[in-house]
Amino acid sequence: MAIVISHFNKDLFLYKIPYISDVFLKANVGVSYFFILSGFIMIVAYHRKARIDYKDFYRNRFARISPLYVVGLLLYLVTRYSDFSFYKAFLYLLGIQSWIPGKALVLNFPGWSISVEFLFYLLFPWLYNYFYSKGNKSIWVIAVLIWIGTQFFTNLYVDSHAYKGPHTMSHEFSHYFPMWHVNEFLIGNLAGLFFVNNRKKKNYDIAIALIFIGILLSLIFIPLNFHNGLMALLFVPLIYLISCNNGLLTKVFSLKPLEFLGEISYAIYIIHIPVLYILRSVLWDYFQIYQSNTVFWIYLIVLMVVSAFFYRFIEKPTRDYLKRKA
Repeated sequence: MAIVISHFNKDLFLYKIPYISDVFLKANVGVSYFFILSGFIMIVAYHRKARIDYKDFYRNRFARISPLYVVGLLLYLVTRYSDFSFYKAFLYLLGIQSWIPGKALVLNFPGWSISVEFLFYLLFPWLYNYFYSKGNKSIWVIAVLIWIGTQFFTNLYVDSHAYKGPHTMSHEFSHYFPMWHVNEFLIGNLAGLFFVNNRKKKNYDIAIALIFIGILLSLIFIPLNFHNGLMALLFVPLIYLISCNNGLLTKVFSLKPLEFLGEISYAIYIIHIPVLYILRSVLWDYFQIYQSNTVFWIYLIVLMVVSAFFYRFIEKPTRDYLKRKA
């Protein structure tokens, strides 16, 4: 939701609140959290297997990601059809847009992160079969070195003369190029390995709250590039403690309505831009509603309802159908 807010008009009331505005302006760090969590979940889901079958893994990932990924593109073209080209559609549908300089944000631009995820999915069965399942410790050294190297390079790069600022080719290279995010997935894998071997269930509510506050304070006061995995220093313990927690926070977030919000979170993420474009066009053209705060609250309600609908009637049944057909 922080990413959704970060992509909304900057005249929203949240951007007029000191410090809070800083958090939402840097909310793209949430994608970094997603990449780390993705690596963590992959290990949790597969750690009991002796070996991963490549065909089954790729089929399951395709069934999970692709239906709404395509729906996001189709929705985007409802109001941005003039932006369409077969070349852009080719890049988007193959999930290779983030690899092409200047093309990472083509069409439904949140799809850039799915392009990066496709690289992770390509790598994971190989990593699991040749490193994780065999207890090969060299991957720990490799992952840490890649993480350190990425942080040094990307932070030095954005402070150099080569970096031209937002909305430039250099920004796309420093923020969206898939190789700068491999470290996040690998660190997530290591966190997952540590978790499955060191699960200690207890009440971590206070520790979780303190780490979350630390994340917010870092975004507000520390002028570094957190987009490419630097926040792993706080994200990893946060994910681990949440996974081990049996305190009040876990009980609250285990409530069915909140679990359902988790289920529809992918839909929220991948369609939030096209839904915003469509809704804004309707409210502006037919109802003459222009005030950002009013549009925002209508947008949140519509986005939730549409995401729940797509999850229930497109994402879940299509995923189940593709798995059955395989």
